[in-house]
Amino acid sequence: MSFRKVVRQSKFRHVFGQPVKNDQCYEDIRVSRVTWDSTFCAVNPKFLAVIVEASGGGAFLVLPLSKTGRIDKAYPTVCGHTGPVLDIDWCPHNDEVIASGSEDCTVMVWQIPENGLTSPLTEPVVVLEGHTKRVGIITWHPTARNVLLSAGCDNVVLIWNVGTAEELYRLDSLHPDLIYNVSWNHNGSLFCSACKDKSVRIIDPRRGTLVAEREKAHEGARPMRAIFLADGKVFTTGFSRMSERQLALWDPENLEEPMALQELDSSNGALLPFYDPDTSVVYVCGKGDSSIRYFEITEEPPYIHFLNTFTSKEPQRGMGSMPKRGLEVSKCEIARFYKLHERKCEPIVMTVPRKSDLFQDDLYPDTAGPEAALEAEEWVSGRDADPILISLREAYVPSKQRDLKISRRNVLSDSRPAMAPGSSHLGAPASTTTAADATPSGSLARAGEAGKLEEVMQELRALRALVKEQGDRICRLEEQLGRMENGDA
Repeated sequence: MSFRKVVRQSKFRHVFGQPVKNDQCYEDIRVSRVTWDSTFCAVNPKFLAVIVEASGGGAFLVLPLSKTGRIDKAYPTVCGHTGPVLDIDWCPHNDEVIASGSEDCTVMVWQIPENGLTSPLTEPVVVLEGHTKRVGIITWHPTARNVLLSAGCDNVVLIWNVGTAEELYRLDSLHPDLIYNVSWNHNGSLFCSACKDKSVRIIDPRRGTLVAEREKAHEGARPMRAIFLADGKVFTTGFSRMSERQLALWDPENLEEPMALQELDSSNGALLPFYDPDTSVVYVCGKGDSSIRYFEITEEPPYIHFLNTFTSKEPQRGMGSMPKRGLEVSKCEIARFYKLHERKCEPIVMTVPRKSDLFQDDLYPDTAGPEAALEAEEWVSGRDADPILISLREAYVPSKQRDLKISRRNVLSDSRPAMAPGSSHLGAPASTTTAADATPSGSLARAGEAGKLEEVMQELRALRALVKEQGDRICRLEEQLGRMENGDA
């Protein structure tokens, strides 16, 4: 019963997922069929990128977010690789820069034109050559400008300064087998990795040392994943010895036993975790699944709390996640995923139902912005810095205030300027102040409008307080019901 009680106390317990309408999907995209467990999709507030089928090499499609509907087969692609593209990642500090890794053993960095592609892009800004086998993992440093990590099937992790095309660090002795994924921590001082030898490792890239290691984090032979959470803990997905899919939470200070371990089902697809550090919600989807499960991570046992499942009819071949600064905060949208079907990409919106028209501070704390906190040289010298945060409040315009603004503009536009006494000069400069502003009646009108606005705002504040009070009461009643069902009351 404690499991259910914690879920019901969460403000995310009623989060629901909803696919967009068909005319807002991206149709007729030939999604790549290459055998590799990457997301095949990357998205930022300006562009959607999808790895696609290509003859004679590798390619990926880059579309402005507004370019919905059917995509013409002749639409230009990014097509400079000589082998299939395996992974792509947008730079967090420049929405027009994307990196790609390929079977041709290279990493390429591309500059996308501001308004999207009008012709095929074949010349990358930078080509990074250092791997001897295919490159399947690409991830940018979260806070340092131009720092990029790549990992290949040669079991080597390379860290680059993209600005100078320089190889900063080569970590070639820490992974004895294929690397499944890599994840930076909050400030980029460490990264964790999941490996085919069933070990999860925490690594200091600048020292080239192993900070911590857990062997057989999941005992199954199928691929697993490991990601850093904002508080430094590590969240993993994998398989049990009996091939049941699992989730686990680990404390890097003590990797002997997991803080939490949950079994989900017996499906075959590797579980891909997507983490929101602002809400501590982890979304988990498997390739070949038709669902997205989401869990809240808390500091109290049992730590991993199941929230809900979004289910659709078609299986997913890949998935992309929109950064927080690209969401519609006016609609209480807390996540947006871009689900890849066989021939299309379908956005799925995760929303918290709220009746209040005010900005929801609890849903939208300050989040990582596009500004880098460090230069590459500073990070190499040993400095660390947390992401530079921005507020999402400026992106929020309540519908009622929008209506009031329109109404106020109409009132002013209907006013006719009056000739002030004694102003008979034909050549006098036009004043920017209307009669409605200059006369006492105009002042009264403005005062009346300000009063109406304040009255509406007071009513909204009162309604918000009432909603909170009723929510608290519901929580208390649910706790009481839980105790009664347990026989504690």
